[in-house]
Amino acid sequence: MNITHFLLDPFTDYDFMRFALCSIVFLALGTAPVGVFLMMRRMSLVGDALGHAILPGAAVGYMLAGLSLPAMSIGGFIAGLLMALLAGLASRFANVREDASFAAFFLTCLALGVVLVSRGGNSVDLLNLLFGSILSVDRAALTLVAIVSSITMLVLAIIYRPLMLESIDPLFLRSVNGKGTLWHIIFLVLVVLNLVSGFQALGTLMSVGLMMLPAISARLWHKTMGGIMAIAALIAVVCGYIGLLLSYYIDLPSGPAIILCCGFIYILSLFIGSESGILWRLYKRQRHHVA
Repeated sequence: MNITHFLLDPFTDYDFMRFALCSIVFLALGTAPVGVFLMMRRMSLVGDALGHAILPGAAVGYMLAGLSLPAMSIGGFIAGLLMALLAGLASRFANVREDASFAAFFLTCLALGVVLVSRGGNSVDLLNLLFGSILSVDRAALTLVAIVSSITMLVLAIIYRPLMLESIDPLFLRSVNGKGTLWHIIFLVLVVLNLVSGFQALGTLMSVGLMMLPAISARLWHKTMGGIMAIAALIAVVCGYIGLLLSYYIDLPSGPAIILCCGFIYILSLFIGSESGILWRLYKRQRHHVA
């Protein structure tokens, strides 16, 4: 088997592999910019918290309608928004930091979701919700991912400047009546939307990995916002492609294989990234001392 057949045959021969690859491309285009903003706003763990928060909503949708994508997506979206709202209210009106509030709510939501699925289904259903099954993505799920990705890119293009300003200097934006709270709420809605669209493919535990790991890796390669977003999307697509090949040829679970590839790229970037990689910084420091 030559290299071309090795790389292309799984996707030319099987519809489910093409659907999986297309879903990864759409997810990358939507989740990568959102992940970059989460990282820049020091909200990386908030994405993880919201990823766990959609589980009880998806579980309720499953209990009411079975493995129905609309029911589970709507349930997950409502649960994610509700947790974001409650965590925000708790941090504003009680003496609790927002990150601590999100941590408390997401642990509760995760436990509640597992209990609900365990009571209404079986271990296979629980594993599907937690880890997803990207190889079972159908046309309806792919359509949902494509719509959410398109909405995300359009909304981010519209709110890019005020969201950047709110991320860098929220006090200044507030002083000029820049409606920082509004941009923050819209951004949280985008985060929840992308996590909901990704849980069918990667599960509630893995979908946040495709959102955050490429974004964190890209920051080690570039310093401008546009460059980081482009590199993050590219990393997500490449890792998705390689992960699908690994799942096809050596029988690995597809979702974890993709996230493991993202993790490998992060570790690699941590050492050789041209912007903030450890070895690159040591090299520049050594050159500076020599000069």
